[in-house]
Amino acid sequence: MNNIDKIKAGKDEFVLLYSEEQIQQRVKQLAEQISEDYKNCIPVFIGVLNGSFLFMSDLIRYVTIDCEIDFFKLSSYGDEKISSGNVKLLKELNCDVTDRDILIVEDIVDTGLSLKYIEELFKESHPKSMKVVTLLVKPGSLKYDVKIDYIGFKIPDKFIIGYGLDFAQKYRNLRGIYALNDKGE
Repeated sequence: MNNIDKIKAGKDEFVLLYSEEQIQQRVKQLAEQISEDYKNCIPVFIGVLNGSFLFMSDLIRYVTIDCEIDFFKLSSYGDEKISSGNVKLLKELNCDVTDRDILIVEDIVDTGLSLKYIEELFKESHPKSMKVVTLLVKPGSLKYDVKIDYIGFKIPDKFIIGYGLDFAQKYRNLRGIYALNDKGE
C-alpha cells in the first residue's frame, strides 16, 4: 500500500501524517545516534510487539554496531481506539538482560502507562542500563512521568495507524503514518 493523502478505515477517514520517506529518514537518524551512543557496547534491542516490529526492523538495519534483539508482548488497547487503562504481559523475553545495556523499542508512547509498566518490569531484571526509543510520542496525552531517550516524532493527540500501528489488527501494512481525521476535513 503506497502513501496516499487520505484513506478510509471502516467508516473513519485518516489523513497522511508522515510519508514513508519521512519515516525512513528519521529512523536512519535515530539509528545513527544510537550507533554513536553504543559504539563500545553490544546492546539488546527489545521490541514491544506487535506495533514496534516494522520500526524495530528498519532501525536494526540502519544501526552500525553489534547488537542483539528480543521481543515481548503487551496489551493495553485490545481492539479499541483508546487504552483500556490495564496493561497485560502476553509474551515474556527469551534472553537474560541482567547487567546488559537494553533499548526498549516502542512504536508509540501515548499516556505512558505501558512504558511505566515496562520500567517496573525491568527493575527486577537489573539491566546495566535501560533506554527507550520510540517512533512516536503524544506529549499532550502523557499521564505518567516516563523518560524517553530517543524520539522519532512528536505527534498530536490523535489515533494513529500505519507503519506497524493498527486498528483492530488491521492497517499495520500502510507505509505511511496516518492520523484519524476527526474534524471531517
